[in-house]
Amino acid sequence: MEANESLPGRREKRKQAIRRRIEDAAYELFKASGIDGVSIEQICQRADVARRTFYGHYPNKQALLQAISWRRVWFTAGDLMERVEAAADDTPGRVAAMLAVMESNLAAYSEIDRALILVAPGSLEDDNHLREVSDSLRDYVMTLVAQGQQTGDTNTAFSAELLATTVVGTTNTLIVHWAVNPDYPIGKRLEEAGRLFESMLRPR
Repeated sequence: MEANESLPGRREKRKQAIRRRIEDAAYELFKASGIDGVSIEQICQRADVARRTFYGHYPNKQALLQAISWRRVWFTAGDLMERVEAAADDTPGRVAAMLAVMESNLAAYSEIDRALILVAPGSLEDDNHLREVSDSLRDYVMTLVAQGQQTGDTNTAFSAELLATTVVGTTNTLIVHWAVNPDYPIGKRLEEAGRLFESMLRPR
């Protein structure tokens, strides 16, 4: 019984490991040859997976671009959620920590990362998995906010969903501005957003 119950967990880990291998291989190829200069066949060869395995995880190259973009923006340098949880004891502090992780990640990014951010969003309407990826951060922030509202450290004048959507939507907009314009002062804008979110989230 225990062995059977553990199978889904092992399958999910294996699935995630394969996805990570494909995405890492593609990213390295994109850095070397540009996004348009890399084929799915080349990615499969670099990742040592069959084409059918690739298409079992991504419906097309655009979906792969979206997955890489989201992972590098939100999850580079370790698991965001663990870092945020360890950084502060209350919801406003954890949201501020999330922005600090974002700023740190973006400071280390290159032109290929900007390109990925700009070319990737078109696939969101076409793939259920990618819609789940795009919603994951909002859902996480919404959970943080709801917990904070229950414990009294977060404003209850607005729904957790609206507050989380505002946080994530604003942050995503700033990232797009940075991707379009290399001179965009993303650090200053994220700090300003942090002050806005602090004011918005603190109990009245």
